[in-house]
Amino acid sequence: MNQEPAGSQQRPQKTHEAVTANGSGFKKYQDVIVGSSRLLTTLYYEFCVWLSPVPGAVGLALRKLFWPKLFEQCGNGVVFGANILLRHPGRISLGNDIVLSDGVLLDARSQSDHRTITIGDDVILSNSVMISCKDGRVSIGARTGIGAFTIIQSANQCPVSIGCDVIMGPRCYLVGGGNYNTERTDTPISHQGIKDDGGCAIEDDVWLGANVSVLGGVTVRSGSIGATGAVITRSTDTRTTVAGVPARPVGRRGED
Repeated sequence: MNQEPAGSQQRPQKTHEAVTANGSGFKKYQDVIVGSSRLLTTLYYEFCVWLSPVPGAVGLALRKLFWPKLFEQCGNGVVFGANILLRHPGRISLGNDIVLSDGVLLDARSQSDHRTITIGDDVILSNSVMISCKDGRVSIGARTGIGAFTIIQSANQCPVSIGCDVIMGPRCYLVGGGNYNTERTDTPISHQGIKDDGGCAIEDDVWLGANVSVLGGVTVRSGSIGATGAVITRSTDTRTTVAGVPARPVGRRGED
C-alpha cells in the first residue's frame, strides 16, 4: 500500500487543480470565482464585475447601489473603490462604514465554512490589500486600519484574527497555515499538506509598522508594537515592543 503524504487528509484543493480539472469552463468559473452554481447569482456577479473599474463618483455611486447584495452581509455606509476583486463574496460579512480602497482583493474561497471573511465597523483597507482564504478564516475588528499592499492569508483551517483599534503599516504580512509539512523526502513538498499551526492573532490596540511579518502560531498581545521590518515568530507579552529578525523584545510600554 502506498503511504499517504503527510497532511494530505487536510489539504485544500489548490487553485490550479480547480481551474484545470475536468468539466465545463463555466462550471469551474462558478466554483472558483463566484462561489455559487446558481445562474442568477452568477449573472448578478458578472454585472457587478463590469462596475468594478468604473472611475470617479459615478463608479462609487453604482457600486454602493449594487454591490451590497453580493455579500453574505453588508452594513450601511460601505465605500467600494475601483478595481476591487471579489472571490466567493457570499462568504464575506461587512460591517458599517467600511472603506475598501482601490485594488483590494477579498478571496473568501472555502470548501466548508459558510462565512470566511468578517470585517467589523469603521475598518479601512488601503490600496491593494489582499485577504486570501483557502479553507481558512480571517476576522478584522472594529476601527482597524490596514496599510497598503498588506497580505493577510489563512489556509487549512488556521485562522487569522485581528482585533479592534489595530494599526498596520504598509506591506505587512500575516499568515495562518503558511508552512508545509517537509518530513518526507520521497514526495514533493507541495504534496505533503499544510501544517496546522493554529493560525495567528493580533489582539486589540496593536501597532505594526511597515513590512512587519507575523507568522502562524503567534499571538501579538494587546498594546504591543512591532517595529518596522520585524519578523514576529514568537508570541509577545502585553504592551511589548519587538524588533528585528527574528523579532525580540526591546521595550515595554509604560515602563522606563
